[in-house]
Amino acid sequence: MRTKTLKKNKINVITLGCSKNVYDSEVLMGQLRASGKDVEHEAPADREGNIIVINTCGFIDNAKEESVNMILNYVDKKEQGIVDKVFVTGCLSERYKPDLIKEIPNVDQYFGTTELPGLLKALGADYRHELLGERLTTTPKNYAYLKIAEGCDRPCSFCAIPLMRGKHVSQPIEKLVNEAKRLAKNGVKELILIAQDLTYYGLDLYKKRNLAELLENLAAVEGIEWIRLHYAFPTGFPMDVLDLMNREPKICNYLDIPLQHISDSILKSMRRGTTQAKTTKLINEFREKVPGMTIRTTLIVGYPGETEEDFQILKNWVEEMRFERLGCFAYSHEENTHAYLLEDDVPAEVKQQRANEIMELQSQISWELNQEKIGQIFRVMIDRKEGSHFVGRTEFDSPDVDNEVLIDASTVYLKTGEFVNVRITDAAEFDLYGEAILEK
Repeated sequence: MRTKTLKKNKINVITLGCSKNVYDSEVLMGQLRASGKDVEHEAPADREGNIIVINTCGFIDNAKEESVNMILNYVDKKEQGIVDKVFVTGCLSERYKPDLIKEIPNVDQYFGTTELPGLLKALGADYRHELLGERLTTTPKNYAYLKIAEGCDRPCSFCAIPLMRGKHVSQPIEKLVNEAKRLAKNGVKELILIAQDLTYYGLDLYKKRNLAELLENLAAVEGIEWIRLHYAFPTGFPMDVLDLMNREPKICNYLDIPLQHISDSILKSMRRGTTQAKTTKLINEFREKVPGMTIRTTLIVGYPGETEEDFQILKNWVEEMRFERLGCFAYSHEENTHAYLLEDDVPAEVKQQRANEIMELQSQISWELNQEKIGQIFRVMIDRKEGSHFVGRTEFDSPDVDNEVLIDASTVYLKTGEFVNVRITDAAEFDLYGEAILEK
C-alpha cells in the first residue's frame, strides 16, 4: 500500500507541445506564485515536488503519445508514493477528457484549455483577475512568447486546433502592451508573437485586421529590441505589416507562415482557400517588399489522396522557392477533423520517405544559403553558453527551430541577452560559426 510522501506541497509544472502551451504554463505558474505556492517548471528529480501538473499536447499522434506516456509515468510515481497528486491540463485533456478519465483513472483531475480557475482551485489557489498578463517565464531571460490571440476560425481539414482551443479571440492592444512592458522591465529584449493565426488579429475586437497597429504599439515599448512574428496564414495577409517591417528596425525581417502544401488538388482538399499561383505570388511579394526577409514555413506530406505527382509538385516548388527555413511533417489522421472522413491511404513508410526527401532537399538549400553568409557581419543576440561556445541568434532565427551562431568561448566573454556584432567565419546546414567584433 502506498503512503503519502513527506515532501511539502511543492508543485512541478511539466509542459509538452508548442510555445502556446509554454505561455499557458507560465500564466498558471504566475497565478500559483501570487497565491504563495511553491512552484517550479520541470524541476529535476531531486527536487521534483509532490504535486505534478502536466500541460499536454493533443495535436498529432506523436505528441499525443508523448503526453499519454508522461501521464502514465507520473501515475506510476503516484502509485509508488513518490508523488502525491497528478493533475492533467492542456489540449489532450480538452479533446479526450472522457477517454482519459476512463483509461487513466488514477489522475486526480483533468482540466481543459479554458479551465484555469478550476485547476487553480484544485491546487489550493485563487484565480486573480488583476494578474492578467503576469507570468512566471520559463524561457531564457532575454526572450519571451507573447500570445496575442487564442483559438482559430480557419476551416483547415487536417487540423484539430479549433476542437481544443475554440474560436479566435484577440487580446486587446492595451493588455498586450502592458504585458510587454512588464516583460521588458524583467530584462526581456525579444518578443515572439504567437497565435494560431496572427493575420486574424483584431478582426473580432476592432472589426479589421489590426496586427500592424499592435506591432507599432509594441515597438514603442522601451527595452524591447526585437519583435518576431510566428504563425501567419497565407490568405488575407495584412500587407501593411510588411511596410512596417521595412521601416521599423525592431520588427525582425522574419515571418513564420505554415503553407502545408502547394499542389492545387491537395490545397483544395485541405480547405486552405488558396492555390499554388496565389501562394507563389504572395511569397514573391514578401521578398520584393522586404528584401532580405527570412521566411520559415512548414509542410505536410502524406495527406489523404496525395499522389506521387502531388508530391513531386511540392518537391519541385520547394527547390524553386528556396525557403530560408523549412520543417516537414508526416500527415496525422485526426478524429473529428474534416479530413478524417477521407481514407488515410498513404502508407506510413511512404509518408516518412517523402518527409525525409523534403528535409534532405531543404538541408542542401540551407547549406548553400549559409555559405553565402561567410564573411558577413550580423547583429547577434546571445542566448546561452553551451560547452565551449556562446550560442546566439541573428534576427533571422527563432529559438529552438532555426540556425544558431556559435562563438568560441575561449576567445571572448559574452553575457546572456547582450547583442554583439559577429563576423561569420564558417557555416554548416543549420549552424553558423563566427567571431565577435567587440568595440575597443
